[in-house]
Amino acid sequence: MKSIVSINNCIHFGEMAYQSLNTYLKESQPSKVFILVDSNTKELCLPHFLQLLATDISIEIIEIDSGEQEKNITTCNGIWETLSELDADRKSLCINLGGGVVTDLGGFVASTFKRGIAYINIPTSLLGMVDAAVGGKTGVDLGKLKNQIGVISNPEMVLIDTRFLNTLSASEMRSGLAEMLKHGLIYDLNYWKKMSDLSQLTLEDLDALIYESILIKNTIVTQDLNEDGIRKTLNFGHTLGHAIESYFLEHKEKSLLHGEAVAVGVILAAYLSNQLKGLGDSQTKEIKETILKTFAKVEFHKKDLAPIIELMKYDKKNSHGNINFVLLSAIGEPIIDCQVSNDLIEESFKFYSE
Repeated sequence: MKSIVSINNCIHFGEMAYQSLNTYLKESQPSKVFILVDSNTKELCLPHFLQLLATDISIEIIEIDSGEQEKNITTCNGIWETLSELDADRKSLCINLGGGVVTDLGGFVASTFKRGIAYINIPTSLLGMVDAAVGGKTGVDLGKLKNQIGVISNPEMVLIDTRFLNTLSASEMRSGLAEMLKHGLIYDLNYWKKMSDLSQLTLEDLDALIYESILIKNTIVTQDLNEDGIRKTLNFGHTLGHAIESYFLEHKEKSLLHGEAVAVGVILAAYLSNQLKGLGDSQTKEIKETILKTFAKVEFHKKDLAPIIELMKYDKKNSHGNINFVLLSAIGEPIIDCQVSNDLIEESFKFYSE
């Protein structure tokens, strides 16, 4: 697949990814290479990656535990201390090999260590490939609040090797599909239609859909790196989705994966779009039915709604005391900075649960 040019870097695919990485190492000659992995990717992905790495530069492996609960400043502090103990300097390179937690956290660690060292993202999850590793956002959670601390900083390159997807569970694959479905909803009706029926999907089809999803996100990001306008559309389904994810992480026995929470948020946002921005009844119904073909319905009780709504005030797209939603006037036609009443939000949960 042809490499995608992004902001000051490229996204490379398949064999070209490793050729580009090895060329980069030969030409840039970092003082040391640090590979950040979690306990899963160390076992399932690192051996494959090391076989394809061609360099004599000293390599150190830094491992963190897996899971969203590790995406915090305490983990960052441990990595910063490890980098210092292993004599990392400003010419060191950090390679983040993992899902969204590893690339988000690793990018933030690299961007702030000694005021910034070079890093490369190699996402190993579907969610990481189509969303987290692309676009330059880095960051960690503040308590249970998602992505409150971070910077926008571009990696040297992003490398996509879809063979890593063979290591994922079905639930982790579905989590990534939520972001791909969202890309169709905010940008391209034809892509949404392709994503709406995955029953006959082959691995070759999936590679093409991943490529197209990355292309959509990259097209949006390159127009608006600092999220002043069109990049906000990528937040569709996330204002409530992030609040739901945070709420389940703290208050429920079983937490939700990011994509599972976003899938709920997409249906809620579709209802809000129908009520406020003229999204047609047929498209609203289509969005709900399509999402629920892939994602099991989540049970909500009335007592859950007030704290979820309260959590929305921490959403990063808010400004001047307003909670800003992304809504749709039609599939592929997003509208940013929409305000929604709490009563209507509660109605959206009723629509979801019907």
